[in-house]
Amino acid sequence: MIASGAYSVKELIQSKAGAYMELLKFRLSFLVAFSCGFGYVLASQGVLDWSRLLIICFGGFLISGASITINQIIEKDLDKLMSRTKSRPLPTGRVSVNEAIIFSVLVGAAGLFLLSLYTNLLTTLLALVSMVLYSFVYTPLKRVGPVAVFVGAIPGALPPLLGWTAATGVVSHEALIIFGIQFIWQFPHFWAIAWVADEDYKKAGFKLLPSGGQKDLRTAVQIMIYTLFLIPLGLLPAKFGMTGIDSAIVVTICGVLFLSQTFSLMIRGTRSSAMRIMFGSFLYLPIVQIAFLLDKL
Repeated sequence: MIASGAYSVKELIQSKAGAYMELLKFRLSFLVAFSCGFGYVLASQGVLDWSRLLIICFGGFLISGASITINQIIEKDLDKLMSRTKSRPLPTGRVSVNEAIIFSVLVGAAGLFLLSLYTNLLTTLLALVSMVLYSFVYTPLKRVGPVAVFVGAIPGALPPLLGWTAATGVVSHEALIIFGIQFIWQFPHFWAIAWVADEDYKKAGFKLLPSGGQKDLRTAVQIMIYTLFLIPLGLLPAKFGMTGIDSAIVVTICGVLFLSQTFSLMIRGTRSSAMRIMFGSFLYLPIVQIAFLLDKL
């Protein structure tokens, strides 16, 4: 009986820990952490403090996790309506609202504390702005209209900027370039996801697609235009001496391939075409950032 009870307690702890990890959305928060590290390494001029790099990445991971958890607290009733989100910890009751609130406060405070201790005031303030914009501005705006995508793209593009300011303490034109690339990237990324998940999003009243929220040629053209902007933007780091010609070639190839996927959506307007853009966006950003880093190192 004792062994059986101990096993049950162990299972309960593992289940609860797994639910908290789901709240953090580990893969998404890991990508945020990677973008923070990308900005830090790019700004470090080849002189790296590895312990500081890891702390900055972990701080970014915690800020992201806290923001995502707050998002899920606010949208817990809406998540119950959508197939893609109804099995999350809050809708299923695996984590209570009070537990999620305490968790988000602890995680967010830990992230801000680490950044304040090991970086500077500017980086910490930008991280706080990112968390507030994502959690308390972008989240409610999702039911208002596509302006939410513009607002959400700001905190979504801040991670590499956080890394840069952590290394330099200033928002330079180089920092704005890497911010701009990630900012523009999010429009085709967001809209492709909104196209794929349109039926689910409508159940929750989310209005993220442009052009009146329709899956039509006008929306597809807007996705194409923003993807097109990524090609010249991707060349700016080489233009300003942040990186070299090798990464410029890689970024151009990635940009052209990414752009080519949008033509299928304009011609066919199918969910499968939107899915290819969505998966293409998942590949584009890390490949481009890795190319910049390898060229810099």
